[in-house]
Amino acid sequence: MTSRIRSHWLDVAAAVAVIVGFVFAVASPRIATQGDAARMLFVHVPSIWLAYLSFTVTFIASVAYLFTRKLHWDLIAGSSGEIGVAFTSVAVIGGMIWGKATWNVYWTWDARLTLTAIMLFVYIGYLALRRAIPDPEARARRSAVLGIVGLVQLIPVHFSVTWWRTLHQTNTFRPRDIQMDGPILAALLVSVGAFTVVYVALLRHRYELARLEVEALEGAVAVSGPVAGDAVTAPTIGSGG
Repeated sequence: MTSRIRSHWLDVAAAVAVIVGFVFAVASPRIATQGDAARMLFVHVPSIWLAYLSFTVTFIASVAYLFTRKLHWDLIAGSSGEIGVAFTSVAVIGGMIWGKATWNVYWTWDARLTLTAIMLFVYIGYLALRRAIPDPEARARRSAVLGIVGLVQLIPVHFSVTWWRTLHQTNTFRPRDIQMDGPILAALLVSVGAFTVVYVALLRHRYELARLEVEALEGAVAVSGPVAGDAVTAPTIGSGG
């Protein structure tokens, strides 16, 4: 009961955070050079931040599983990986919409865009790997390895705008690169905070669902096991004795 109450309040907090973030985003002043298209910033930046956060949690949980061999760490890793894929997709789609308004094309082989797309496909592969292996221990072990290796991608994705000449703007939260008015920056920070609360709520629900899936599978295996009396065979005509 206590767990359900906590989950309820977490859902309420996530809903309130989204509403507050939306109000801040709508109330923020228009950017003269980009107009209302710039408001996509309040979805695009928090989405890629959640991708970073989700895949980092997948990495930490994967390491924890390899050290402890406790299945709940694998469930956390997989749950966070799914959320990361969802928000990376939102970031890519949002970036394409913003790119059309800013660059007049939905897609260009910009370093940041290309590396983010590659990261998305790698983690889709991570999720596919989890579905392809029926044995829970083998799945957890192999997924943990990919979950650890996959985090390496975040480094070139994040620093791509610094390492290569690119159309993409520089990193938003580097102090020397911030060129935003106070209200716009405040709206962006509120949006990042709101998305983070949503991530925590989604992770809790996805983990609980994953745990129930494991319990259901274990129950199905137990039911399908040998039944008492199976070894007794009916007598046949002509049998000796």
